[in-house]
Amino acid sequence: MAITFIQTPESGSLSQSPMIYTISSSTDVTQSQFQYILDLYYWSGSKADSSSVANYTLTKYPNNSNVGIFDVSRIVNSTFTDSSYTNQSYTKFVKANAYYRYYNGIEYVTSSYASASICTALDGYGLFPNAINTPLQSQSIYYPFLTDGPESQSVFLEHGGTLGVYKGDLGSIIPTKIVYSGSNGANGSYNIVATTNNTNTQIEQVPYAPGASGFPLSLGVTDRYSLQAYSGSVSIGAKLNFNIVCRTKYPNIRIWWKNRFGQFDKFNFNGVSKEQFNTEARVYQPQIGNWNARTFEYASTDTSIQKYIIDSNEKLTVNTDWVDEAYNDIFKQLLVSEEIYWQYNEKTGGSELKPLTIDTSTLDFKTHVVDKLIQYTITFSLGQGYKLIL
Repeated sequence: MAITFIQTPESGSLSQSPMIYTISSSTDVTQSQFQYILDLYYWSGSKADSSSVANYTLTKYPNNSNVGIFDVSRIVNSTFTDSSYTNQSYTKFVKANAYYRYYNGIEYVTSSYASASICTALDGYGLFPNAINTPLQSQSIYYPFLTDGPESQSVFLEHGGTLGVYKGDLGSIIPTKIVYSGSNGANGSYNIVATTNNTNTQIEQVPYAPGASGFPLSLGVTDRYSLQAYSGSVSIGAKLNFNIVCRTKYPNIRIWWKNRFGQFDKFNFNGVSKEQFNTEARVYQPQIGNWNARTFEYASTDTSIQKYIIDSNEKLTVNTDWVDEAYNDIFKQLLVSEEIYWQYNEKTGGSELKPLTIDTSTLDFKTHVVDKLIQYTITFSLGQGYKLIL
């Protein structure tokens, strides 16, 4: 009555894409009413806090290859109900036990259990053509930075902000520090707090812009700097480079969006921007006159056409400066992001965030072969209208 897992999610998995458990038995598959059964567990907090009672029990008959294939991604991802901004180390532990059951003509016979290793799920998604259950650490050249870059970005000297670094145990090298190198010869580091087996501490937010608390370099308005992750003296992944730029003619619009790793990428839209206020209104004909008096009268201020505002919405249209095609990939993630913010009053280092939803559904992505440097226009709706309506 042997049962085994022949496919399991990676130790770090993106829960919006398939998280596959495949189980197989070498015996009894041809028995009457044979079924594979998967007990699924998920939880937040300590790795040792798993319940002894399964959250879900899933059942399948064998497929044509006599195995049971279970995709638990939709179940796991449905548990990520907080915003990623509210919970910036948003992960879950997931484990599964498997067994099978069949009917021998008298009673149901249940096999012994097999257990899969505990894995960590993030609120993110994989990309085609990555293989199913691709390891998190191989999904971006910038890992353990949870971003797809690009390699060179721009910031203003007063910009704050953090960047998510994954430090959970994936059976690979765990980052211990971030090394900062400035073009003016300044050097510094940010020490990563040692990882713990807790979902609340698997992702650390490190300062990546000069105005952020804990940023270790003193830089001028024309300097450049880089961030490189290290484990001890061994570098991990590709470095990220940042250019400090001067403000342009138009007011900067700084947009944050949840990327495919469940963390935030940020971009400065330095081109012309426009805010638009729209109302959606209806009119009705009120009753005029004084119907309770001894004689009927109406006032000179009475109107037979009354307008009432149903709701209002505000839109924000932004334009990029001239950008490199390396931004195309992260702009795709902006188009499909379910969590977007406008960093309002960012010129004074303000951290006020206004929620946005993206209206633009199509961008004609360009390449430098044809267009050299590229400009894009994107339109958002503010997630909070002018009127406070519940």
